[in-house]
Amino acid sequence: MSVEKERPTQRVSVRGAYPAVIGQRRIVISSGKRKTAIARAVIKSGIGRVRINGVPIEIWPIEMARMKMMEPLLLLNEKLRNSIDIDIRVEGGGVMAQADAVRMAIARGIVAYFNSEEIKALYKEYDRTMLAGDPRQTEPEKWLRYSARRFRQKSYR
Repeated sequence: MSVEKERPTQRVSVRGAYPAVIGQRRIVISSGKRKTAIARAVIKSGIGRVRINGVPIEIWPIEMARMKMMEPLLLLNEKLRNSIDIDIRVEGGGVMAQADAVRMAIARGIVAYFNSEEIKALYKEYDRTMLAGDPRQTEPEKWLRYSARRFRQKSYR
């Protein structure tokens, strides 16, 4: 009689996504940032509903932002897409910065929820900023100036 050892399952690590088990339900809390916009997503098992600030993603008013937010879902196959519900809260920034933050929160959460290296590789190949984000920051304002680069106007006469 042989004793089989259980192999520990490797967890795919994604920055900004935190899996947890609450009661009997498995959920993932993930976050995404772009400029000053911050999105927090809660991913749990469900029937494929995605809500942003309580509004279904299908009726989001700005079409370009809607398509940007749906990219991680469209890359996923239909069976996996219809097995999860995503609730997102987003605040700060502009319309497209919020869309990028939501997109990042969804992508990070999906990778952590399904614990799949293939999905992570797919997202990285499609667009690295889905998981890694954009490192650019605004330059801080210098002392005795109006902005980061602008000097006072010089008068010669």
